[in-house]
Amino acid sequence: MSNCKYNFKDKVVLVTGGGSGIGRECVIELAEAGATVVIVDLNLSHAEEVANSVRGSGGQAIAIQADVADEASG
Repeated sequence: MSNCKYNFKDKVVLVTGGGSGIGRECVIELAEAGATVVIVDLNLSHAEEVANSVRGSGGQAIAIQADVADEASG
């Protein structure tokens, strides 16, 4: 059960660094609050693992590999 006091139903949220650590936890909380989450990480396999976990729990998520510090990466 989410501790999030906000409703993110019908919202799309982008989380950078969402493949691990604090970013991963943010993805999980946001998905539990109803958001569709776009997970951006340097490591695509980590981002995909988190996205698969969200989808396995009934949420919506996609994984993207990008370096947000590099304009050419996106």
